[in-house]
Amino acid sequence: MHPNAFQLGPLTVHWYGVMLALAFLAGIWTASRRAPLSGIAGEKIADIGLWLIIGAVVGARTLFVISYWGEEFAGKPLWEIFMVQHGGLVYYGGLIGATLAGVLYARARNLPLWKVADILAPSIALGYVFGRIGCLLNGCCYGRACDLPWAIRFPKGHETHPAGLAATPVHPTQIYESLLSLGFYFALALLYRRKRFDGQIFATYLMGYALLRSFVEMFRGDYSAEHLHRGLTPAHLVSVGIFVAGAVMFWALRPRAGKQK
Repeated sequence: MHPNAFQLGPLTVHWYGVMLALAFLAGIWTASRRAPLSGIAGEKIADIGLWLIIGAVVGARTLFVISYWGEEFAGKPLWEIFMVQHGGLVYYGGLIGATLAGVLYARARNLPLWKVADILAPSIALGYVFGRIGCLLNGCCYGRACDLPWAIRFPKGHETHPAGLAATPVHPTQIYESLLSLGFYFALALLYRRKRFDGQIFATYLMGYALLRSFVEMFRGDYSAEHLHRGLTPAHLVSVGIFVAGAVMFWALRPRAGKQK
């Protein structure tokens, strides 16, 4: 685990930021290549990139501030809320923020909303692969202690390292999610070429990611006791809502019997 990528004078470039940049680049590039299959110019999808970045960062930071106000912000200067470089982003908040930004963009440019959502959905899964690698390099979102052969150890000084003891081996939850998301990306990309209705791929992404995330959350070890509810993490609870939203979307958008697609 090496949080710092390199130094540019007084500026430290972190691997987490590098991986987030790669996530957006890979996502937008693959989505723009996919767009012509739905009759939309790739340039129009590429143009949405800035909107998605802003929406994702604002949403991810907002949910983090709400979730961890007591531990991270109470009693501190108000401007700490905006210090994203200090860390503190929640993926589900980013997903919600980027979705809202995408809706605004599609409406502003008179693009078919569900076609755009389907174009972007597989690329969201691909970007997540890079994002979780960034988490691994940053040392966040780590797993519970375990003695499995593939357990990983963080270096001395990290919060998983007990004072005076060897680094604790933990589940590599970041790697779990990266590998599962990579497989999910290929599955969604294949399904995209066989989809039956607009909105199907995005709805499938919401349901599939909620299940994927809920599975990996069972191995997470970075939550404090106050954030656990009968063994369920905050992401477990949000995943329920995301899955329901995807299921309702799938049901509402699917072609009805006797009606043309």
